[in-house]
Amino acid sequence: MVMNKIGYLGPKGTFTEMAAVSIFAGEELVPFETIPACMDALAAEDIDRAVIPLENTIEGSVNMTLDYLIHKHNLPIIGEVTVPIEQHLMVHPSRAEQWREIEDVYSHPHAIAQCHDFLTDILPGASLHYTNSTSAAAEKLHDDPSMNAAAVANVLAAEQYGLTIVNENVHDYENNHTRFVVLAQEASMELQPAASRTGDKTTLMVTLPSDFSGALHQVLSAFAWRKLNLTKIESRPMKTGIGNYFFVIDVDQLMDDVLLPGAVAELEALGCGVRILGSYPCLFSVEEIESTEKKPIPK
Repeated sequence: MVMNKIGYLGPKGTFTEMAAVSIFAGEELVPFETIPACMDALAAEDIDRAVIPLENTIEGSVNMTLDYLIHKHNLPIIGEVTVPIEQHLMVHPSRAEQWREIEDVYSHPHAIAQCHDFLTDILPGASLHYTNSTSAAAEKLHDDPSMNAAAVANVLAAEQYGLTIVNENVHDYENNHTRFVVLAQEASMELQPAASRTGDKTTLMVTLPSDFSGALHQVLSAFAWRKLNLTKIESRPMKTGIGNYFFVIDVDQLMDDVLLPGAVAELEALGCGVRILGSYPCLFSVEEIESTEKKPIPK
């Protein structure tokens, strides 16, 4: 049996890897340093699928992902998985007893923001540094034990890079989840998930013909009178000038033969541009990845 190559935002130990494992158990996983690098590899057919973060419940959309989907590559979304996010503060084992004296904290910008209150209250003097991913921060501490620093990352990263978790669950809000999308080279590629299916979704990009009174209302009306439930609507700049935006809209169902095509036809009749970004199953991963070696947590 030939395994598919699944690209994800790496290095090993990221939440994106957790999402990829929950969907593609047994496939070959290929880490990439950045979201654009992962999507570029998919577009070049170096990999068969890509798993990348799209939205966090606390910090909102991952703009890099949205912008690349819209402006750089036409890579359809074929699936989505939501993963519970638990952030932990970790250090090199040699720093475990003196972790309150650390001078620098490394992590992804979203993770730093998710732990703002903890870092402000517990480590007010530490300088904050951004990395491409949470596991990249853990890898940095592993590679340079002399650093008087900590990383914010998950249990998998601590295990992967031999770090000691000195404070668990340092995120500010308990209901912390991230949505990851699965991208393919063609919309016809199907997803056979191992995770629990929770529903279906269709994502569209809509551009308005011009900025006039009631334009967005007309767009929403095309869905409303058909009783199509919208779970998200978000504006992003077109990058063509101040005040020019497109809208990303999530509809709570798969593409059908009547309602959604009718809504698209109505929007196009109004002069809107419409692009289907994907129609796909939504999954939820409840798998907990635990360290194989339980380390004492200094207080």
